[in-house]
Amino acid sequence: MAIKVKIPSQLRAAAGGAAEAEVQGTTVGEALDALFEQHGDLRERLSDEGGGLRRFVNVYVGDEDIRFGDGLDTPVSDGDEVRILPAVAGG
Repeated sequence: MAIKVKIPSQLRAAAGGAAEAEVQGTTVGEALDALFEQHGDLRERLSDEGGGLRRFVNVYVGDEDIRFGDGLDTPVSDGDEVRILPAVAGG
């Protein structure tokens, strides 16, 4: 299944400047693994030591935050858009 992963501007250097990538997978986790195969530097930026998402990384399928679904096991379908949004903090 072709899934489009949108890469935010603050992570594009780790993705060779790419704003998006087309990957294959049936879950968000599989799609991200395929993304990491294309752009290995993103794994360190997005994943923790256990293979989960870092605390400050938000991932959406369409408009749905995967944290309120099945997390990395959230299913994706052909044509879905996965967006990565690192949290922003400040004061």
